[in-house]
Amino acid sequence: MTETKLELLRNILVDMESVLIAYSGGIDSTLLLKVALESLGPKKVLAVTAASETYPSEEWESAKRLADTIGANHLSIFTEELKNEDFFQNPPERCYHCKKELFGKLYDLAGKNNLAFVADGANADDLNDFRPGMRAGKELGVRSPLQEAGLSKEEIRSLARGQGLPNWNKPSMPCLSSRFPYGHTITSEKLRQVEEAERYIRSLGLTECRVRHHGDTARIEVPDSFIEMAASRPFRQQVTAKLNSLGFNYITLDLRGFRSGSMNEVLSKEELNG
Repeated sequence: MTETKLELLRNILVDMESVLIAYSGGIDSTLLLKVALESLGPKKVLAVTAASETYPSEEWESAKRLADTIGANHLSIFTEELKNEDFFQNPPERCYHCKKELFGKLYDLAGKNNLAFVADGANADDLNDFRPGMRAGKELGVRSPLQEAGLSKEEIRSLARGQGLPNWNKPSMPCLSSRFPYGHTITSEKLRQVEEAERYIRSLGLTECRVRHHGDTARIEVPDSFIEMAASRPFRQQVTAKLNSLGFNYITLDLRGFRSGSMNEVLSKEELNG
């Protein structure tokens, strides 16, 4: 079944003829880029990474290295979401406003490079999640070939592993703005607090974690299997000292564990359905 979907993905890309791929360096957009290069050739594919204060610097640097490794033409553009009030005021539709601006810039680039389509790495599982940014993409005509082929995250990881992609099991790294409760203003300083806090926790061996920013309180989410480790005295002492130094007065461990998109749990059904 997965191989059938892969063949469908190849056919979708061949029909597109040329494409600019919004490339984050995550596993979804990496697999899409790899298959696009195989299906269309490097002259018909351009990978573009958006670098901004809302993404850890090592993420887009890693994206550039990986794009070079697999032989893609790659560009980085710099976006300034924090100048957009619709973004930094952090409403539930924050991602819609961010993606609308980003995809507009990508379409300009696609036109300048004579590329027929702009595509992102959205997958089939994303259809079951709250993703306002997808609505912005659909309004502008952005294609999601992985989603069109019906590929789930698990299937994408399996295909990526089979193709030898080094990031096949890399944890997802959504925009740092997802660490803030809706309605709490996002600033450069707060983003750096979160970035440094998560980088430190990962350095202690917890590769998948989230530090949710609740003003002077940091709420740490780790997978269930690591909660006991995170609650141990040595870990608590190290993390408390570090996060205190970053400006957090209170440091908590969420006993429900890591949940992707946990900030959406407060939204009503009407808000989730757009």
